[in-house]
Amino acid sequence: MSEWNGFDRSRWEMLYPQWLEQYEQYQSRHLALDMTRGKPCPEQLDLAEGMLNIVGAGDSMIAENGTDIRNYGGLDGLPEAKRLFAEMLGVRPQQVAVGGNSSLAMMHDTVFRAMQFGLCDSPVPWGKLPKVKFLCPSPGYDRHFAICELFGIEMIVVDMLADGPDMDQVERLVGEDEAIKAIWCVPRYGNPTGITYSDGVVNRLAAMKTKAGDFKVIWDDAYIVHHLTDKPEPLKNMMEACESAGHPDRVLMFCSTSKISFSGSGVAAMAASENNLRQLAESLGVQTIGPDKINQLRHVRFFGDLAGIHAHMQRHAAIIKPKFDAVLNKLESDLGGSGMAEWTTPIGGYFISLNTLDGCAREVVQRAAEVGVTLTKAGATFPYGRDPRDRNIRIAPTFPSLADVHAAMDVLCLCIKLVSVEMSR
Repeated sequence: MSEWNGFDRSRWEMLYPQWLEQYEQYQSRHLALDMTRGKPCPEQLDLAEGMLNIVGAGDSMIAENGTDIRNYGGLDGLPEAKRLFAEMLGVRPQQVAVGGNSSLAMMHDTVFRAMQFGLCDSPVPWGKLPKVKFLCPSPGYDRHFAICELFGIEMIVVDMLADGPDMDQVERLVGEDEAIKAIWCVPRYGNPTGITYSDGVVNRLAAMKTKAGDFKVIWDDAYIVHHLTDKPEPLKNMMEACESAGHPDRVLMFCSTSKISFSGSGVAAMAASENNLRQLAESLGVQTIGPDKINQLRHVRFFGDLAGIHAHMQRHAAIIKPKFDAVLNKLESDLGGSGMAEWTTPIGGYFISLNTLDGCAREVVQRAAEVGVTLTKAGATFPYGRDPRDRNIRIAPTFPSLADVHAAMDVLCLCIKLVSVEMSR
């Protein structure tokens, strides 16, 4: 263990028997609390129920360009859906392709196409190269890392700083290794850190020199409107930054309504240069005869415009912010000043990132599971599931009830205290 600064074992050793007794009491309660993934709770999903009846028979099944949404066609989405996502992402409608329900699926397919066919500026398909590497700012999103593992892409950990990835590391790596083809980014209210990239980070990502001429920034703006306060953190427009830097084909932007409307029945979109989208269309016409246009149209009619989405998300925030507050208040009351842990205080997104003392995270998660509190697996926020310091735990407070959040945090804080003392002996 390398980071025990500020931890006073003697101070807490006296309380250890009391904590152990509390833990044994939890063992007899047979709890079943799940905080593993960032899912909307039922009350959030209820907010979009009116969408289900907004598209009916007759003229209401006709899009603005005359398309019968019940039929084939419209590979890259309805015009009104493209406009809505363009407004959300801050791009031009002709830079948007609207797809099915999952931005993760669109990212997976994009990486597959790059491996199989290359991208618009690729000399050869990535899969024909001796090695392909992605930069993975960590802690990060485990499903990004899973895509890399699926395709045999080597992952390189980049440290996350307070304003985004360590750009000194990023610039050095991409400047010396042409096998590095992309960097994963969750730029706003990141998963799990809650960090929003600074203007400086955005500018450096857009302008940096890369050894690979077809290097891509995979910009997963999953929490683009998921604010918890009325003063959201601003994020500089990555498309504009890349265009200004002379790299218009560099960024591939993704977002969806999965945590805005219905998690399994949202709408996803990709924004990219017209060069990128032309290359996408070549294979998309073989893959599908068209997306679910009924779902696209119901979303457009339900929300109307970006202002309608923001109003809807304020209602989401009213439901989940008390849960975030409960987590943060408990961490502060139980662990504040103890030297046992540190955590982020996000103002948006779906997660809180917690760091225990080095070498404690796996044991904390295991001890919590033994009394019925299931957390995201320790290490999941790093490539290959290996946290080199074994300290990061992702807390996902949105899905459980507020009462369950309180109960789960009681257990988590207790386990951190127990394990911190035990590991220091």
